[in-house]
Amino acid sequence: MTLPELISETFTQKFGRDCDLLIRSSGRINIIGEHTDYNDGFVLPAAIDKYIYFAVGKNGTDSCRFWANDIEEADEVDLDDIQSSDQLWANYLFGILEQFQQMGVSLEGIDVVFGGNLPIGSGMSSSAAMEVGFATALKHLFGVEIQKPEIAKLAQRSSHQFIGVPCGIMDQFASVMGKKDRVIRLDCRSLEYDYIPFYLEDYQVVMINSKVSHSLASSEYGTRVKECQSGVAILQQHYPDVKSLRDVSLEQLEKHQEDMPEVIYKRCHYVVAENERLLRACDALEKGDIAQLGQLLNETHDGLRYEYEVSAPEVDFLVEFAQQFPGVAGSRIMGGGFGGCSINLVKKDRVAAFKTAVLQAYQDQYSILGEAYEVAAVDGTRPAAVSVN
Repeated sequence: MTLPELISETFTQKFGRDCDLLIRSSGRINIIGEHTDYNDGFVLPAAIDKYIYFAVGKNGTDSCRFWANDIEEADEVDLDDIQSSDQLWANYLFGILEQFQQMGVSLEGIDVVFGGNLPIGSGMSSSAAMEVGFATALKHLFGVEIQKPEIAKLAQRSSHQFIGVPCGIMDQFASVMGKKDRVIRLDCRSLEYDYIPFYLEDYQVVMINSKVSHSLASSEYGTRVKECQSGVAILQQHYPDVKSLRDVSLEQLEKHQEDMPEVIYKRCHYVVAENERLLRACDALEKGDIAQLGQLLNETHDGLRYEYEVSAPEVDFLVEFAQQFPGVAGSRIMGGGFGGCSINLVKKDRVAAFKTAVLQAYQDQYSILGEAYEVAAVDGTRPAAVSVN
């Protein structure tokens, strides 16, 4: 049985009728451009072939009932009184309901079953896929006129207002706007974007999931946002036109290094350098220069590890192993940090050997059984099937 069939059939078993709609929501990878989104910078993500499926249907009441199939948990909320749940996964969905109500959409009660093969806590943005997938379901179920970029912004607002996470917009945007065999060069200030060809020829993107997620992630994320803002405030004294680190050159930053506490300078230096690396990565992809792209990934990992300090020993081990493995062009930690996945560019004829070797070495070192995924850039979140009622 396929995943969409499983989710659709589970809906029928749980609620005694067929679903009205099935949505396929994509996870995402980010080739390069980490922690640049909330600094108004550039990112280079792609939607990937790891999914969360949503089976949804109206239920004729004022309540919404949810079943999280992968973890076998349920929750329910009254549309007249949307309150936070003690289950985090439910809040990602409740927040989307609230956003549609704030838009003036008259919602009805619905039943929802969701699940998939997108790993949780891996840095591939399962939370954004949940938000965007559910928002897309509501759009189609209630005939709401809302374009894909607006869905991404709505989901981001939900994270800010209902979840309380000051996230950028990359994850939501990539999940809904992805295109097959393309990465998205997204300007996080203007939301202007273009598609860059993502043909790796004889290379494959391989994700290695460390299966660790350190508790520092949520608190340190907010700290990094504030540290970058502190750097901007210092630079604005010399450059009044600077609104964010996006507006700062390495030359300007280095000129005023002595004006900043060391830790603030390191954070800012990473972000400014990362924006420049991203633009060079786009050039490398346009030219098909995978060796150059891989070197830029390596440099990004060093920046995240030593300047932005959001890496983790387990992922550092995976990256160091990969960078020394024959046939790997480049490797880095991906996502917000403190665990999750490494992203690796691996020659196709070395993929099997690499996966076996790195997972065994990791298990020997940490007694943790990691996971490996080969992923490809695909079209983003969209209806997967519609039942005829």
